[in-house]
Amino acid sequence: MDSLILSRMSRLIFWLLGALSLYVLWRGHDMPGGGFVGGLMGALAVAVIGMADGIPAARRQLRTSPINLIGAGMVAAFLSGLPGLLRDGSYLSHQWLHFDSGFSIGTPFIFDLGVYLVVVGGVLAMIFRLYAEDPA
Repeated sequence: MDSLILSRMSRLIFWLLGALSLYVLWRGHDMPGGGFVGGLMGALAVAVIGMADGIPAARRQLRTSPINLIGAGMVAAFLSGLPGLLRDGSYLSHQWLHFDSGFSIGTPFIFDLGVYLVVVGGVLAMIFRLYAEDPA
């Protein structure tokens, strides 16, 4: 697309959607939201760049292959279950670290991060494949 306005605004939209997707990912480990919805929003952020400036620009913005993101997400999701297995013999049981400040983080966040990466990678792999082909 040859729209100067869309091209310039896509950079702002990319950062806004990216930040919002990370917020949805972060709050999802103990509230509604999480990896899937955040991943869709993250993929949309990169897809907007692809719509405005082309798929090569979106690939440069992503800085890695979508397949690498899928692999990293699968590994993170798998590893999130191991602490529960080692601690009480139950794979994917939640394990939490609680800090004195009231902050806590646990294995559900690592699982959500894995889902986030798989969704971003899967959606972008599909979008890049669909828009990279030239039917002419």
